[in-house]
Amino acid sequence: MKNIDTVKQVDLPRFMGDWYVIAAIPTMIETQSYNAIENYKLNADGTIATTFTFYKGALDGPFKKYEPKGFVKPDTGNALWGMQFIWPIKAEYRIVYLDPEYQHTIIARNARDYVWLMARTPRISDAEYKMLTELIAGYGYDISKLRKVPQDWSKLPAKSSQ
Repeated sequence: MKNIDTVKQVDLPRFMGDWYVIAAIPTMIETQSYNAIENYKLNADGTIATTFTFYKGALDGPFKKYEPKGFVKPDTGNALWGMQFIWPIKAEYRIVYLDPEYQHTIIARNARDYVWLMARTPRISDAEYKMLTELIAGYGYDISKLRKVPQDWSKLPAKSSQ
């Protein structure tokens, strides 16, 4: 299967901060995630301090926090990373869609096993969701496996990881 092209260039400082996970073909640890947020912070050495937080099983379920480290691959326009949860394994992390305003992004893998649709806000319009999921399907993903991540911050205090 053909590789999924990344975006041409990512302005890393602009990409940093909170991204709400709107939908995903999830990894094992996030199959029951609620209010999932991925936060990125650029380290002085060029690596990306990543904090992934969510509530497990329900909006008021146990709070979970993971802190993998991102490694930007040279000469990729900052769009291809290795994400390390466990040393020495670095999982593929491809920024394949990023709107010009840095409000929506899609993170994919060539294996087409996992994908993440994220936004700067906990909710996006139905039209935006449809357009972004159509892009995901166009990358060769089975979108019937896509799980919309419940995001409801009206009942809980924000747990920003910055």
